[in-house]
Order: sequence, then structure tokens, then C-alpha cells
Amino acid sequence: MAQLYFYYSVMNAGKSTALLQSSYNYQERGMRTLVYTAEIDTRFGSGKISSRIGLSSPAKLYNNQSLLLEEIAAEHDVNPVHCVLIDESQFLTREQVKQLSDVVDCLDIPVLCYGLRTDFRGELFSGSQYLLAWSDKLVELKTVCHCGRKAGMVLRLDSQGAPFKEGEQVVIGGNERYVSVCRKHYKEALQSGSLHAIYGNKIGQ
Repeated sequence: MAQLYFYYSVMNAGKSTALLQSSYNYQERGMRTLVYTAEIDTRFGSGKISSRIGLSSPAKLYNNQSLLLEEIAAEHDVNPVHCVLIDESQFLTREQVKQLSDVVDCLDIPVLCYGLRTDFRGELFSGSQYLLAWSDKLVELKTVCHCGRKAGMVLRLDSQGAPFKEGEQVVIGGNERYVSVCRKHYKEALQSGSLHAIYGNKIGQ
């Protein structure tokens, strides 16, 4: 029986690597996968998913207007689809998460979503909110803070290492802009106004 999965984490926890490995596992067994990523994220080129360890794959693009159920159903009619994998799934809309649940319930195709749970303010992204609410299986992909504790929060930093407390939710960036930390050091960085004051020169290395 197909299910809707949400693999969630902070940044740099290996989400894209896990997605690419899952897709490869299906393909190795002669099964067809559809891989999607957010149109808004062009850090590694348009229509491509890349991991930090060098793996990559072509991907279909989605934006807020994409009709995912219709697209996947049309692909499935032409050539059976055995699994759908969604990268950057925090950018999905409420309606798109519903459509993906329909892919599972009506087309009997498993859907694996990979994304961030919360933003730099510690607030849920829209896609993550509804994936947490509606998914059959929730799986946390873990990474560690520089102190060794589990990293569960994300800080957005300026060029001087000062964390932003406010701002628009979506600003695309990588290690030069974001860092994953534990809750304790998230709070301390916001209070002190500098993550470098806590970690010294470890950040950004």
C-alpha cells in the first residue's frame, strides 16, 4: 500500500543525498521514478538536484501554480510511475500537499517528500505544516550542532555572522547564509547578536 512520507530536517542533514539514494534504489530495480524540485532554488542549476557529496540528478520543476496530481497522473498514464520524490518540499502549498496525498490514495503511488521543518524564525513552512499533519510516515533526518548536540534550528546570518531575527521567510542560500544549530545555541545567538561570539571561527569553515 502506497504512503505519503515526509523526511524533514534542518539544513545540511543530507536530505538531497537521501532522496537521490531512494530514487536510485527504485531505478536499480527497473522501476520508474519522478523527481521534483522547487523552481525557486537555482543554486545548482535549474532542473537539477545536487547533494553536498557530489550526487546529482535531473528533476522536474514545480512552483506554486503547478498541478502536481494532474502532471503525475498524465505521466503515469503514459508509462507507469513507481515512486514520486519531492525535494525542497517546504515550498509546497497546502493544495499541493493535498494533491500529493491524492497521488498516494487514488493512484497508489508512494510519495517521498524531503524538506525543512522550520525557517530561521523557528516557524513552520506552509508545505511542512501540512506534510506534518497529513503524512503517513514522518522521518527526521538528523545532523549535529557545532557543540555536538542535535541541531534542530536554523539561523540566517549576515556577512558578519550576526543572526537575522526578522525578514521574509524565503531567501535562497547555502552555508554562506545559513547554519544549523541546537536550540540552546539558537537562543544564545539571537540574544548575543553573534554566532561567532559563541563558536569563534568554527562557523563558515
